[in-house]
Amino acid sequence: MQFTEQQVRSLYGQDVQDQSGAKIGSVAQVWADAQGYPTWVSVQTGGRLEPMAPLGNAQMQQGRLMVPYDKATVQSAPGVKPGTDTPLDAKQNEQLYAHYRMQAQPKSQPPQGREDLIRSEERLRVGTESQPAGRAVLRKNVVTEDVHTTVPVAHDEVYVEREPISAADAANVRSDMGEAEQEMQLRAERPVVAKDRVPVERAHLARNEVVEEQPIDERVRHEEISANIPEKSRRRR
Repeated sequence: MQFTEQQVRSLYGQDVQDQSGAKIGSVAQVWADAQGYPTWVSVQTGGRLEPMAPLGNAQMQQGRLMVPYDKATVQSAPGVKPGTDTPLDAKQNEQLYAHYRMQAQPKSQPPQGREDLIRSEERLRVGTESQPAGRAVLRKNVVTEDVHTTVPVAHDEVYVEREPISAADAANVRSDMGEAEQEMQLRAERPVVAKDRVPVERAHLARNEVVEEQPIDERVRHEEISANIPEKSRRRR
């Protein structure tokens, strides 16, 4: 498949799948051959190197780049370090063609007497990296607080009951003149406090991954080609 410039721009960050649909990684960079045609992509897999995969026989399907190889073949392909922008040399190209058992494309020679200008541009490659963001600590400690409550308490109160004796009952009541006394055991309640230790709650640390959009402002450069052609040499339209 021959990719247009717009399609090449859209490749960055897209998922790369093998011939069975299994995800291999995502497109990190697009590499062109000596004539400037997009030929390889480096695949970001999270490893130390980004393996290379060919574009010539790849297909775009539902926003994903599918290569006609299995995952193991791509992951074991020669690769480059993440962030490398040095063009591939002849030896690297030979190793890639040999790994994928592909026939190297013959180099086309520009017509005699013609000298081409190659226009280049910078492309922003945005990714993420994981880094420590602090430690969460769950700790318990003892806090003393005042508790105010009430409890009902009972006590005995004494009073004197007086009952007159009628004349009819007087004959049946023995009455001795002299000193006498009567005792009654009194009772009173008092508050008693005890403390029970009761489990009331379980707690543990948990985390959620929250994805948010973070704006990135960066400058990229590109080259522009202009022509200064004498009036007599201009093509008439």
